[in-house]
Amino acid sequence: MAEPISKATWTPPDDGPPPVAAEFPGCNAIDVPPDELDDFEGRLEYWDARNEIAIVAEPPTTYHEYSAQRLARLLNLIALRRGSPIDVIGAAALVVRNPEGERRRAMAADQIVYLRPGATRPCGPDIEYGVNELPDVVLEVDYSTDVRRRKLGIYESWGFPEVWVEVPEANWRYRPKSRLSGLAIHVLVEGRYVEAASSRALPGWTAQEIHRALNEADMSLSTVDVLRRVGDTLGASEGTGPDDDLFLRRERAEGRAEGRAEGHAEGRAEGRREALRLAVLGVFSARGLAATPALYTLLTEIGPTADAVTLVQLAYECQDEGDFLRRAAD
Repeated sequence: MAEPISKATWTPPDDGPPPVAAEFPGCNAIDVPPDELDDFEGRLEYWDARNEIAIVAEPPTTYHEYSAQRLARLLNLIALRRGSPIDVIGAAALVVRNPEGERRRAMAADQIVYLRPGATRPCGPDIEYGVNELPDVVLEVDYSTDVRRRKLGIYESWGFPEVWVEVPEANWRYRPKSRLSGLAIHVLVEGRYVEAASSRALPGWTAQEIHRALNEADMSLSTVDVLRRVGDTLGASEGTGPDDDLFLRRERAEGRAEGRAEGHAEGRAEGRREALRLAVLGVFSARGLAATPALYTLLTEIGPTADAVTLVQLAYECQDEGDFLRRAAD
């Protein structure tokens, strides 16, 4: 578990004036004093001690939750391919505390991602500004909301390195007409967000590929190939691969063992077929009977359960090849 980073002289992030509901489309403003924040059960977008206002989103729908949970699955597959874990920890609280430990700001994302949790995993119940390492990636799902109006600027002022904003494909009456489906990647460059075509945290994973993967009812082969590529890229930079993941290592070892066993079984079966071919053809040669391609085909395609003794005996008894083929077919 990572140790807290050193805490300098306390300075809250400059995230603008206290919030108002109009800056958070699809949300409501509710009075929530600091001593009631722990017991608050709403879907918190942002809270500010300066006016004790909580910005609360409407209850989540399946359209909203699908994208957030699908991302966790996709990143787990990338982690398996890379050979080291990725933490995807949902809507954990992101807080700013003063030196006395009192919360001054609080907000929640839809999904929080730590790509190297062994070094950066938070060591407490919250992710605290100025104490814990910030997540590598934050996902916001905008369906009835629009984080561009205010919340994205708050992420920027706190210094979150990369924020993904996903607008799902699903068409629902509460989705603002101004919000076209798609995914935008915002990366922090010299303290300001710049929209990028692909992720900086997960190199080579483009916004289009991420959006498609988040909205597929069933994972496509093209998405599988993308996840493998991203996992390989991360693994190459860290010197890891699929066999470094304990679960996948065991699966791959079992697959190799099964492959060897199947190969041995196929080899034994082919050996029996070859012995049978040689025996029948030897009898035909000794008796001076002609053997055409039809006989070779039969002896090549014969199954592993064929009675070799019966076929060799038939080679001694048959009048010619035609008689052998007819009686062998019976």
